[in-house]
Amino acid sequence: MHQTLALCAAMLHRDFTAYTSGKLEKLGLHFGLLYFLLYVGKHPGATPAELTRALHLDWGHSQRSITKLVESGFLTKEKEGRSHRLHLTEKGQEAFAVSHQVFFDWDRQRMAALTAQEQQTLLELLQKVLPQPAAQPPCAPRD
Repeated sequence: MHQTLALCAAMLHRDFTAYTSGKLEKLGLHFGLLYFLLYVGKHPGATPAELTRALHLDWGHSQRSITKLVESGFLTKEKEGRSHRLHLTEKGQEAFAVSHQVFFDWDRQRMAALTAQEQQTLLELLQKVLPQPAAQPPCAPRD
């Protein structure tokens, strides 16, 4: 079978999802909410609009995901003037720490067969083929 970047990316995504899902379920967190939690953990006080733009998602999907994280006790959504600010709760901070570690553990497992130089080269080459962030639309969603 001819290897393509698309096939490799799909296989890595499937493997990462399976690896991560088991660890996240123990925390009561689903894979689909992982990137929301990680973004707020790295950007405390972010607004829903900032999160939506950063993750390149549609407004409705972001709002439903934020609501799930608030209702599950991972996030707080504090009103500040006309907008809202998102923060991790204690439960969210614990999940953030575990989730962040999962990324490093998976990377370590997948790249164990590579030398340090090969790992660096692989990451540099992947950066070259990753899509560049699209220009922001003139009318972004409000908070």
